Amino acid sequence: MTTDRPMLEIKKLSKSFPGVRALHEVDLTAYPGEIHALLGENGAGKSTLLKTLFGVQQPDSGEVWFEGERRSFSQPSDALHAGLAMVHQELSLVPQFTAVQNVVLGREKARAGFIDWREARERAEKSLGRLGFDARMDIPVRRLSVAQQQLVEIARALAVGARLIILDEPTASLTTQESEQLFALLERLRAEGRGIIYVSHRLAEVMALSDRVTVLRDGTLVGTRTRAEIKNETDLVKLMVGRNVDAISRVERSEGPGEEILRIEGLSSAEGVADCSLSVRRGEIVGLAGMVGAGRTELVRGLIGADRVTGGAVWIRGERVHIGSPADAVKAGIAFLPEDRKHQGLVLHMSAASNATLIKPPRRRGLLDRRAQREQTRALLTQLNADIDPGYPVGKLSGGTQQKVVLARWLKTASDIFIFDEPTRGVDVGAKGEIHALIRELAEEGKAIVMVSSDLPEVIGMSDRVVVMRRGRIVAELSRSQISEEAIVHHAAAS
Repeated sequence: MTTDRPMLEIKKLSKSFPGVRALHEVDLTAYPGEIHALLGENGAGKSTLLKTLFGVQQPDSGEVWFEGERRSFSQPSDALHAGLAMVHQELSLVPQFTAVQNVVLGREKARAGFIDWREARERAEKSLGRLGFDARMDIPVRRLSVAQQQLVEIARALAVGARLIILDEPTASLTTQESEQLFALLERLRAEGRGIIYVSHRLAEVMALSDRVTVLRDGTLVGTRTRAEIKNETDLVKLMVGRNVDAISRVERSEGPGEEILRIEGLSSAEGVADCSLSVRRGEIVGLAGMVGAGRTELVRGLIGADRVTGGAVWIRGERVHIGSPADAVKAGIAFLPEDRKHQGLVLHMSAASNATLIKPPRRRGLLDRRAQREQTRALLTQLNADIDPGYPVGKLSGGTQQKVVLARWLKTASDIFIFDEPTRGVDVGAKGEIHALIRELAEEGKAIVMVSSDLPEVIGMSDRVVVMRRGRIVAELSRSQISEEAIVHHAAAS
């Protein structure tokens, strides 16, 4: 249902920060009734482009036209009132508010001077119902899963009645079924004549959904292609990174797993984990699979003492240990990379160096040795192919680079057990390959790896064994020869 008249035109947009040219004369045109994918590696300029469009920051030069009028938004609310809505990858919900309150926030209707909460709930139920939201709407959204919070964020954008909707990694935390519901919704919105800009690192989604694709690299426009001009995902990867990037493939390591490093027996927690048992051996990658809400994150959070454990026992290197807090887990040799790196893995206002050395900062005569801190961080990030200034605020880094800072933190520790919760969520194809390589290197060094992932190709390609969870319980364990997408989905989705 596209028309000849553009809905959005971005012309020659440029933006620089001290020492960094983030955007250089970027063009982008979006039409009503089309899904327009925006691609690029982390750091390519996608976030800067969107922030500049929405008034989070002002461009150095260039123009923005929306529905035939030149626009200059001084803040995001101006863009929203004009008819543009954005669903951010890093959620912008008010955590202590309910789903209903978040959906109608800023657009509450009053009756006799009081908010009409009955009307608000009806509106929220209508928006959330279109997405198949089946969680409670009357509890703080901080108690919902990341996937459920993402659906609330999308529902809030729909409730605005926006004519152009930008979605930034909307399926990063959704199950296959939830993603399919979202795709069906996007098809309906496209048929209604709304414009959609879709930002994703999942190239299969881009191939299936998009009418056109715009690719950025190093802050510049590589080009815009119609879907018919793109033969396969390899074409997209070449545009994004300027080189071929191998797909995830199983790698047979030089040696089999060694001694048992971690054993969990009958672990239960206050967050719904029930009677879970598993073991991980030295040099082994154990994938933890299941639908979102199956209890995977809750299991590893119980293991590291972040959630209250109500039963069970943990052995590390054959010795029973009590882990009552994340600090106990660190002392026991467990490294944990959380799913939500923004809120649980990083201190955003601090530098990359401060974050990378947070567990064990270098000291000299009892005081923090800042010079050594910067040198250590630079060496660690160089090892991870992250060429950044250690003094740069971590909150301003791209998602992939932030993940590398979290990884760097653990490389200097004596950890034998590494737990990765969605290690490549929101990470571009280039950085994803580097993270996979690092996980494999850790396994080769004899580390025991537990990897939680909703990305089935990642689970299948990386794991020596796969443990499948459903409703807080472990329901299957698959050996390497048994691992397949069909087997995992069968156990994860069985009634």
